[in-house]
Amino acid sequence: MVYLNRIYTKSGDAGETGLGDGTRVPKTHVRISAYGGVDELNSVIGVALTTEMPDDLRRQLTLIQNDLFDLGADLCVPETDKDLGYEPLRISAQQVTTLEHWIDAHNDKLKPLTSFILPGGTPAAAHLHVARTVCRRVEIAVQRLAESELINPQATIYLNRLSDLLFVVAQVCNNHGADNIMWIPGKNRGVEERASEAK
Repeated sequence: MVYLNRIYTKSGDAGETGLGDGTRVPKTHVRISAYGGVDELNSVIGVALTTEMPDDLRRQLTLIQNDLFDLGADLCVPETDKDLGYEPLRISAQQVTTLEHWIDAHNDKLKPLTSFILPGGTPAAAHLHVARTVCRRVEIAVQRLAESELINPQATIYLNRLSDLLFVVAQVCNNHGADNIMWIPGKNRGVEERASEAK
């Protein structure tokens, strides 16, 4: 049960914050960066949801926002053998499997790519590409935490699958890939030189 009756507590004024198990750590701690990044990712997805997109995708992204709160709660409570008096919330393999099902279902409706995609297109696609890149950065932050502390392995797996899903659904929001902006390798090499010669 979450109960919030005050927004500021002044307990973090000295540069420390409390983890879910009561431990106090510096706000610069790698664990804080990890689940703070998850919060940022959730907010970016929230911005994407203000744009027009298919109803099924909107429903999935809303469910993912709830998963990301689960993930933040997971990372907020370090793995421990001591009795906390409650069972910590952990991201499950089933939540990962759900993402994989959604990826497959959306990807089946897309044509194979022949080049990389430039971020952009519709507002929804552009925001989802931003969410994808934030997700990759957060995955790295969580992996960095895993290098020094024991964490639930499903946490990084979930983020890895989520970045894949965001890549796929960005294309869905670009008319199922028809309006993707494709990367053309070397397209602009020599443009300045040619312009100079034309003067």
